[in-house]
Amino acid sequence: EIRSVFLSVVNHMQSTYCSGLYQHCETVGRRIHMVNLDPAAEHFSYPVSTDIRELISLDDVMEELGMGPNGGLIYCMEHLEDNLDDWLDEQLENYLDDDYLVFDCPGQIELFTHVPVLHNFVEYLKRKNFTVCAVYLLDSQFVSDVTKYISGCMASLSAMIQLELPHINILSKMDLVSNKKDVEDYLNPEAQVLLSQLNRQMAPRFHKLNKALAELVDDYNMVNFIPLDLRKESSIQYVLSNIDNCIQYGEDADVKVRDFIPEEDD
Repeated sequence: EIRSVFLSVVNHMQSTYCSGLYQHCETVGRRIHMVNLDPAAEHFSYPVSTDIRELISLDDVMEELGMGPNGGLIYCMEHLEDNLDDWLDEQLENYLDDDYLVFDCPGQIELFTHVPVLHNFVEYLKRKNFTVCAVYLLDSQFVSDVTKYISGCMASLSAMIQLELPHINILSKMDLVSNKKDVEDYLNPEAQVLLSQLNRQMAPRFHKLNKALAELVDDYNMVNFIPLDLRKESSIQYVLSNIDNCIQYGEDADVKVRDFIPEEDD
């Protein structure tokens, strides 16, 4: 039996995003489950249906093993990986086919780019016949100029390659941007425009590197961003629609309905 459970894996500023997404779904009457995968989380403005802190918490690891926050976080996530077939398997049995889950992940970028923990977590979900997409959030104020934008693109691209998932990039906190035109220029920029801006800001010895980076962003034209303003229901719905399209959410339900429509008599 193939289970059709849909999930979004979220990174960076994720708790505000998850809160806005949950409130929107509650408003429109859509069922959604929030799963916390951050062992350092403390407070939530939305109900959490499954919580990694029931398995392990960062505070306990730092206190008992004397680790720092970064090393302790990786230890916690590796402990989760060791317990996928036990603890997580038991937790996921509580959900039904076609339930929509959002996994609220830690924001440390190294978990998405340097260590295989989240990649292995995603592969586990795939083996369980889950349909998964990654939602990568970047602070819109972080892309106020071309150098910061390129840095954000490289981080996003690294996560895309590591996770090997359908990927949606979101610029969050658009409500805090004073001049939205500055950000909108980077939603779908052309490589030559990026290269020209980089060369104006950097010494000539970096021009060859700038050309390589601009071409890399252009070659992987999947690296584009959707602006998100949590004050606007239409903005949240647009993001959710992109996620639904990415994972083909609801298409199986349409088929099931049509399968049971009685044929009309001739």
